[in-house]
Amino acid sequence: MKRIILGVLIGMLASTVWQTVTHSQSPTPPQTAPAAMSRFGPGTPPQIAFDIPKTDIDTLLKNAPPAVDQQLRVVDMGKYNLAVGIIHRGPTKDEPGTPAAGPYHDYTAEVYIIQSGGGILTTGGTGEKKPGANYNILNGPGGNQTAGPGSVSRRVGPGDIIIIPPGVLHAFSQITDHVTYLSVRPDPDRVLPGGYVNPLLVKNQMPAVK
Repeated sequence: MKRIILGVLIGMLASTVWQTVTHSQSPTPPQTAPAAMSRFGPGTPPQIAFDIPKTDIDTLLKNAPPAVDQQLRVVDMGKYNLAVGIIHRGPTKDEPGTPAAGPYHDYTAEVYIIQSGGGILTTGGTGEKKPGANYNILNGPGGNQTAGPGSVSRRVGPGDIIIIPPGVLHAFSQITDHVTYLSVRPDPDRVLPGGYVNPLLVKNQMPAVK
């Protein structure tokens, strides 16, 4: 009986140690945003909607630096953040045979919605990654990667939607004129600053219908 009890205790101890080591080796997202939940209550989604008028987007694109990703706003949704950005890229000067290179993000996915223009978008693959970049209010921690085996390239244009999971390369090339697109960014790990509003936005609510 003593041997049985001793065996059970050893098994329980081994299981506890294994779980502790496994948890300690799992990546923990940095908490760049406040740990507090929604102002409507812990984990409670907001009870209002948030508008981004086209006039505000047009104003931002007109006044923002060229070829710069602009976060429009980051909404605290209670259990996660949800961000929306607008990006306008001008012509690229691609050298023939040069592999595409661009960013990846550790914790945030992106949904691209092409508004105008177009080019070649390369995603994924097992090319060399250079971690360490921090995209601050845009996507949080990440890095840059060169396209390699397994990468997929396609031409994108107005109306196309591309879903990019965390950790996946996404790089534009062969833009002859421009490409402008929205980026919707779910942020379940809260690495983005909930409540952020781009300072270039003129107003944050659509006018009510009278």
